[in-house]
Amino acid sequence: MVDGFAPAKINLSLHVTRRRADGYHLLDSLVVFADVGDRVSAVPADRLTLAVTGPMAAGVPTDDSNLVLRAARALGVAGAAITLDKHLPAAAGIGGGSSDAAAALRVLAAMTGRDLPADRGLSLGADVPACLTARACRMTGVGEVLAPVPPLPPLFAVLANPGFAVPTPRVFAAMTRRDNAAMPPVPVFSAAPEFCAWLRDRRNDLEPAALSVEPRIGAVLAALAERPNLLVRMSGSGATCFSLHASAAEAAQAALALRANHPDWWVVSTALN
Repeated sequence: MVDGFAPAKINLSLHVTRRRADGYHLLDSLVVFADVGDRVSAVPADRLTLAVTGPMAAGVPTDDSNLVLRAARALGVAGAAITLDKHLPAAAGIGGGSSDAAAALRVLAAMTGRDLPADRGLSLGADVPACLTARACRMTGVGEVLAPVPPLPPLFAVLANPGFAVPTPRVFAAMTRRDNAAMPPVPVFSAAPEFCAWLRDRRNDLEPAALSVEPRIGAVLAALAERPNLLVRMSGSGATCFSLHASAAEAAQAALALRANHPDWWVVSTALN
């Protein structure tokens, strides 16, 4: 059996800079990855199958609409018994499906000896190339252009998802402006407070549109802001939001308080890298 980790992807910033003639949006995003996520494992088999386990397995499809199976087919794998152990909420703005696909590519390439796709999984989704790398980077283009960033200071976060999905196409459709300014270069920072002060001047250009589509996201942002933090923002197209903290203990305490007040939400504290 070959096993791989599929970490949650967090957009610390997400600038939408242009919409192309083909309808795709050009992005400029600072992306990091959490130490929480799903797991993908595989063993050789006579045919291609997918089983889904874990606390977030309910409702996850096991047919070809699942990016894990699509990743296997993109790699040319026709025989593997794949298990997806699902811990991240679906359609949550934290790249769960894309990270699962990227983990499947890594796992199946290791199991079969095949090379990774030349497009680094872009045909599977705009987030897959970044998730295949799974480390802090600046993501531009439609997601295919990845550039390294200076080492970030230690960052700890609380991730909160209220349990409802926000369809990404609806969020993009609700945007009122698509020609926003790009990010400046990411400087070198020695400490999290200094970095987060810089990050506060960056944006998630999808957040206002997501709030117009699903106003309940505002309650998640407000709940995270109740505890001491360095920054509160929505990730991706929502509905997962995050708060940033300078220490693991502060993040853990904030997560504990949030779970007590909102026991029906998915809430985790995590280190980011």
